[in-house]
Amino acid sequence: MKNIVFICVENSNRSQMAQAFAIIHGKDIKAFSAGSKPSGIVNPKAIKAMKEIGYDLAQHKSTSTDELPSVKFDYLVTMGCGDACPFVPAKNRIDWNIPDPRNMNETEFTEIRDLIEKQVIELVEKINIEK
Repeated sequence: MKNIVFICVENSNRSQMAQAFAIIHGKDIKAFSAGSKPSGIVNPKAIKAMKEIGYDLAQHKSTSTDELPSVKFDYLVTMGCGDACPFVPAKNRIDWNIPDPRNMNETEFTEIRDLIEKQVIELVEKINIEK
């Protein structure tokens, strides 16, 4: 079982969707998400965007990196929070630098959702090759 954590600033959009896609596409993967400054809520736009593909993101909650479980992370993926991301130990660190879709219109938000899915699928394939 590989542990992956996705981190962004608010843990309300990008990292939440990435965690969901890792759950959807990843076998033998335990996915987590957190924020450096969590908003406390999952953005309704993210919930709607994921509902369109059949995933209930409303079951997720916005959490802090301080709330992550004490597990060894195989991968830490930052979504573009840069210096705002606190240090979380992981064997591998990746920065996708994905724009924050919070204030984007529905079409742009969907494009970011699809980009995140593509990136997660590529990561899952990489992990499967490493096994």
